[in-house]
Amino acid sequence: MTLPVALAAISQDLDDVRAGVLRETDGLSQAQADWRPSQNDWSVGEILHHLTLAEINTGKLTSKLLKETGAAGAYPSEVGAFAPLPPWPAGPREAPPIVRPEKGHPIDQLRQDIRAARTRSRQSLERLATVDPRAFTWRHFALGEMELPQWWMLTAHHDRDHLQQIRRIKKTPGFPRA
Repeated sequence: MTLPVALAAISQDLDDVRAGVLRETDGLSQAQADWRPSQNDWSVGEILHHLTLAEINTGKLTSKLLKETGAAGAYPSEVGAFAPLPPWPAGPREAPPIVRPEKGHPIDQLRQDIRAARTRSRQSLERLATVDPRAFTWRHFALGEMELPQWWMLTAHHDRDHLQQIRRIKKTPGFPRA
């Protein structure tokens, strides 16, 4: 299905940043995937698991809201773009329990799971292309009330933040060479 322009832009952003995440994790050994810069930091593997959980939950949120409201209607032709993301509050945040990663998953499985999550996300975006997605909102724990398209924009933004974290981990002294 061809997505409307505004949803296609979100889809492309999701695909671009995910390709970066996959490039950065390609060829990592299990030791590299499990290595943590410190006791309090996540490993690359944990980051991949976290990104997968977050994306799956955005898809579940999309399904829940569309199902609960009996979504009907058509995508409005006048939508050229969606509202931008609210600014992120200052300071670090702890991941909500639903998206906290587990450690020790096989790196190949993590990479497979994150690819599968993106395939399902595309299906969610295609469902949003059949309604006015701005009509569906849900409260984010740190950003407040957001429309569904903003949740998908947040997914790309979130991936981008963690992509930078993966790059920092790989440059940290002590990161395993294989």
